[in-house]
Amino acid sequence: MRKLNNTMVIAVDHGYGNIKTVNNVTPTGITAYDTEPTFTGDILQYGSKYYRIGEGHKAFLSDKTMDEDFYILNLAAIAKELDIEGITTADVHIAAGLPLTWVKTQREDFRKYLTKNSKVKFTFKDKQYNIKIVNASVYPQGYTAVIERLSEMTGVNMLADIGNGTMNIMYINNKKPVESKTFTEKLGVNQCVIKAKNIVLDRYGTILDESIIEQMIRTGTADIGDKYLDCISDAIKDYSAYIFETLRKYEYDSELMRLYITGGGATLIKHFGEYDESRVVIIEDICAAAKGYEKLAYNALLREQELHKNEPKKPAKPKSDSADKKSNDVEVSDAAATSEETSEKEVTDNADDQSDKPAAES
Repeated sequence: MRKLNNTMVIAVDHGYGNIKTVNNVTPTGITAYDTEPTFTGDILQYGSKYYRIGEGHKAFLSDKTMDEDFYILNLAAIAKELDIEGITTADVHIAAGLPLTWVKTQREDFRKYLTKNSKVKFTFKDKQYNIKIVNASVYPQGYTAVIERLSEMTGVNMLADIGNGTMNIMYINNKKPVESKTFTEKLGVNQCVIKAKNIVLDRYGTILDESIIEQMIRTGTADIGDKYLDCISDAIKDYSAYIFETLRKYEYDSELMRLYITGGGATLIKHFGEYDESRVVIIEDICAAAKGYEKLAYNALLREQELHKNEPKKPAKPKSDSADKKSNDVEVSDAAATSEETSEKEVTDNADDQSDKPAAES
């Protein structure tokens, strides 16, 4: 979280498996209740509903605005960031992202979804929050996770952002993203988890808890019997091999380009994939994309602020006669309102434009 004047810039990476901020990772599981739940935990109260946050994962949706879940999860993510600073009241500018090929078609709808209520009151973990959502910027997922590494991306590079629901692929040539070569595949880590569960069920008749598979993906192992360990390992290795098969479909060649892998699936490839370590970079920081969102949004807002500082001041209007005072007051009020609306739009546009610019320009 960064502060600019009185506005907190808070990045939220709305994944299907986890909601990530710069400092927090929370599973996207969400359960609604009409009355306060018996057990405590990450409970968010908004309106007349209570929501338990963080148990399980959200199902894949091609449009994240189709229900209220990501809106509620977004509030919880903001609360967790504010809590680190001991703040419960704030003006917030949200920095978020969407899969690469969805950004152009869904960006504005997602921005409106996140900002649909300018003033929001809710309770999270027994703390009352009063926030004002001033605006939101939406960037391409994956790309923001590597903006700190763009300086090293000479020649041809491929980026694979493996999330829970999708895998986003982008070419970055000589430090610049190639917009015409961006792709999204419904090939997220959740498919690997489902496959591993089914293989264990078919082979041993055992229903496996997903947390065991997730632990293996994160760490490479789990405290379970050898037969289950081997079975799950085989399933994850098969999934990893299919990832590389899919990348080759998009002309990946390890001898001609470097591959950067980010997202929740990066550790899966690290522990179970077969690849040339000298040609593949694994970015294990699951919060890397959120950090990129925050940097781009903050820099865009900072530039906007400097732009307005350097604008020439308009000469003051001459005082009007008393007969015209009321009319002039109305004109000034309308002009101020129009100026504020224009400023907010420019801030959003400038922030969004950074999705196509290297970090060095940010």
